[in-house]
Amino acid sequence: MFHILWYIPHLAVADVTRLGHFNPLAIAFFFLFVASSLGITFWAAKLTKSTSHFYTAGGNISGFQNGLALAGDFMSAASFLGIAGLVALNGFDGLIYSIGFLVGWPIVMFLIAEPLRNLGKYTFADVVAYRLQQKPVRIAAAIGTLAVISFYLIAQMVGAGELVKLLFGFDYELAVVIVGGVMMAYVIFGGMIATTWVQIIKAILLLGGTILLAILVLAKFGFNPLNLFAAAAEKYSGVLAPGKQVSDPWDAISLGMSLMFGTAGLPHILMRFYTVPDAKAARVSVTYATAFIGFFYLLTFILGFGAMVLVGQDAIKQIGTGGNMAAPMLAEFLGGDAFLGFIAAVSFATILAVVAGLTLSGAAALSHDLWVNVVRGGHANESEQLKVARGATMLLGALAIILGILFKGQNVAYMVGLAFAIAASANFPALLLSMLWRRFTTNGAVASMLVGTFSALILIYFSPTIQITILNHPSAPFPWKNPGLVTIPLSFIVGIVVSLLSSEQEAAEKFAEVENRIHIGSQN
Repeated sequence: MFHILWYIPHLAVADVTRLGHFNPLAIAFFFLFVASSLGITFWAAKLTKSTSHFYTAGGNISGFQNGLALAGDFMSAASFLGIAGLVALNGFDGLIYSIGFLVGWPIVMFLIAEPLRNLGKYTFADVVAYRLQQKPVRIAAAIGTLAVISFYLIAQMVGAGELVKLLFGFDYELAVVIVGGVMMAYVIFGGMIATTWVQIIKAILLLGGTILLAILVLAKFGFNPLNLFAAAAEKYSGVLAPGKQVSDPWDAISLGMSLMFGTAGLPHILMRFYTVPDAKAARVSVTYATAFIGFFYLLTFILGFGAMVLVGQDAIKQIGTGGNMAAPMLAEFLGGDAFLGFIAAVSFATILAVVAGLTLSGAAALSHDLWVNVVRGGHANESEQLKVARGATMLLGALAIILGILFKGQNVAYMVGLAFAIAASANFPALLLSMLWRRFTTNGAVASMLVGTFSALILIYFSPTIQITILNHPSAPFPWKNPGLVTIPLSFIVGIVVSLLSSEQEAAEKFAEVENRIHIGSQN
């Protein structure tokens, strides 16, 4: 048999990485990015004078800029750190996350982007509540939104904590607190303008760093990915076959459904469609975002197998059981301290940008949906709305810190998979039915969102991940790691059945207006 492993020098684990030791070059890159992002925040703070600027950058972002920002918002720590780690430790099965995260974008393009931009103002609840009763719909939507954001925040904060801990030698808990503090600073002061530009810069840096890292990996194998995969198969048996991460086919289908439909229910992604001037720009931004994201996910597969072969699974596990540091370790192996510093700074930029987007969408749910439209009945001045939004940001920042500490050691891509399951169950069915079905009622929307949210949370709690991995119980009442196969159809069925049990004349009458606005937008 042709041996490809002669490409690879055989190093002891201690020789593979200096992660966890003082690294001045890596720290310099890190501070350069933080200083740059705070500079953007200072500039954006002078432009953020209203709630429109705080939530949607005044609707002045172009389609191309928003496409980059969408990519920056979506290519999270789960994408870069988590998927590379899953592939490095599990081989072929990591591909289900790469493809699953990507295939949701055609659904966003054809079903969601344009109607959302034409019907809403700041949050997806604006769309669901457009022809229904405002208060109950917004309360239910806020509950689902906060559940999604909480699980998504776990993944980002765990990745950030591990990264800062290894770069600076801080305790993990202190690292999480520092990340939360920096993120709060530029969301509170810079709002969506700062968040958008940090996401754009981060997307460019992440794509550039990933391309360079993939080229350096392939250079070790004659620029032939087949040589890389053959080397992986020779070093670790079974890594090219499915089943190491998701062995149950029903579990695989459940995960795939969650990743596919969850994209169209993510509140921080949906919120970005309000930052562009019109529906055409919304479609353009999805086109660009899909191209950038698809290219990026193809490269993460190369990085995962590259880390498996060049760094080794033992070394990756020694740094962290979740495998989240596989990509930075690969960068250090291929480019030394300088490249490690750059990739670590890009990873941190990735986390900050996504956490900022998540926090902003959570703040919008708390302040715009709950405070302004439920508590104040739609009557709150600009100054009051901004104060509440910034206060909500501080609350969510504190929540992010607490969750990051509690879920230490979890693989970040897996945790985001659970967030997608909640988004697909809680938000997507109600959003789709409210736009496409005349008979959909307020009770149907509320029931769909609440049943989707709580059924997903309950089944996640009773899944093997919580019961066996975290609580160390011998078995789990619910057999699958991801609940999407049960909770997504359940949310649709509940929404339809409850709506059919009683009619809502006003909601049915306003459906013609919804149809009109979906296609041609506001006539104001």
